[in-house]
Amino acid sequence: MVEQDYVMRLIKEMVRTLLKLLFHIDLENPAEELFKDTEKKNTLQNLLDLIDSGNINDAENQIYDMISDVTADPSKENLKIALMFYAHLNEKSNKFLEENDFSREEVKQGIQLVIDKYGLNSISDTFLSDM
Repeated sequence: MVEQDYVMRLIKEMVRTLLKLLFHIDLENPAEELFKDTEKKNTLQNLLDLIDSGNINDAENQIYDMISDVTADPSKENLKIALMFYAHLNEKSNKFLEENDFSREEVKQGIQLVIDKYGLNSISDTFLSDM
């Protein structure tokens, strides 16, 4: 249990750092609109709704489809969506994740894949290398 809490905190801090560095967004106090584009805002909301309804794997597959071609996303809006997705997923309890065929380890692996796809693996290594 303590180890899982540690993993949750590391993931949260990594996502928070990336959002702050890349998008000037503070997860603890997001004062500004996260997305100016209504379509991106709706995409994120749909993904979060899928998580909340237990369709985590379907939602994650959509994330992978979105980031499959990072050159098509020069503004990195899909990265922002993916980071918010994993931040939300990371807040779920281990029980919720297990009940929906997911694990904390899969959260970690998913976020590492996203970060690596955008060439930011040195940041993920900094946070997650000891786990």
